[in-house]
Amino acid sequence: MKTETIAAPYASDTARWTAVQSRDRAADGVFYYSVRTTGVYCRPSCGARPALRANVAFHDSCAQAESAGFRACLRCKPDQPPLSERQALLVAEACRLIDALDEAPDLDAVARQVGMSRFHFQRVFKLHAGVTPKAYAAARRAARVRAALETEGSVTDAIYAAGFNSSARFYAGSAAMLGMAPTRFKAGGAGEAIRFAVGACSLGAILVAATERGICAVLMGDDPELLVRDLQDRFPKADLIGADAGFERTVALVVGLVEAPRIGLDLPLDLRGTAFQQRVWAALRAIPAGETVSYTELARRIGAPAAVRAVAGACAANPVAVAIPCHRVVRNDGGLSGYRWGIERKAALIEREKEAAHEGSRRPAS
Repeated sequence: MKTETIAAPYASDTARWTAVQSRDRAADGVFYYSVRTTGVYCRPSCGARPALRANVAFHDSCAQAESAGFRACLRCKPDQPPLSERQALLVAEACRLIDALDEAPDLDAVARQVGMSRFHFQRVFKLHAGVTPKAYAAARRAARVRAALETEGSVTDAIYAAGFNSSARFYAGSAAMLGMAPTRFKAGGAGEAIRFAVGACSLGAILVAATERGICAVLMGDDPELLVRDLQDRFPKADLIGADAGFERTVALVVGLVEAPRIGLDLPLDLRGTAFQQRVWAALRAIPAGETVSYTELARRIGAPAAVRAVAGACAANPVAVAIPCHRVVRNDGGLSGYRWGIERKAALIEREKEAAHEGSRRPAS
């Protein structure tokens, strides 16, 4: 139920009529309106053809409208949960259907089972889940592959246990799924070489680690030993190679990024995450230094405005501090929310970038 502070703007019939004319979704659940000529009552946001003001009456509840002899509109369904909630429930049901299938799902069939057309299902699923049904299904199969590789006797057994009917199809996408060869993954990442070094910057200790494909971790903190333990926890069976003189230049470049964000980082990254996390991380890298966006805006930018919590989770899972600038995401009111490496570091990074951007804008054009 809406609180009094929310309902206050709709206390008068004039305000309510204005809300109906503008199809104000914020008024949904605060009041309902009925139309004498059609005999139905609706939410303020109903998309039906506007009625004449003389034929409209207002009601504080569905029960009040129905006791006055009106029936619920079949378009906006005012006697049911809001559309966004109904859609979220259908998407959750679709996820359960996909999760229960042993083989690659027929997404058209899944759409029919939840009562949607293919096109509508694709749009609604992406809105609420943050990824397309196909990407979600692929991520779930990847999770099954990882689980099967840990329990099955061989890689081949794991491939078929995860629902792949062809080993060729599996191997074609195995690197993207696992971040390494299937046999190496089955061995717990054993044998994968990860070079790392711990340096110092103005924000404290910084650890940089990289595989042969690119930087896989940038960690910040106060205690270098804890950073090394964090890296060991992330890659428990990998071959960690420290004190590599040839790696010092990479560390210096990352430290340079912390001290002067505008220079950017022209080094490859080896990022291992879900399809949704990868989309969020790509959007983070597109935010210019000196600017911030809200979690809500970031969700909108990746085409998933309803997935704000999932976006926040992807930011928190970012393994590469500063290089993927999750520090540039703030609350809707501009305040600083949680940051894995400390709120003080987040504030310092944002302030440093804003100052650098300001200085850059003051320089005369050459």
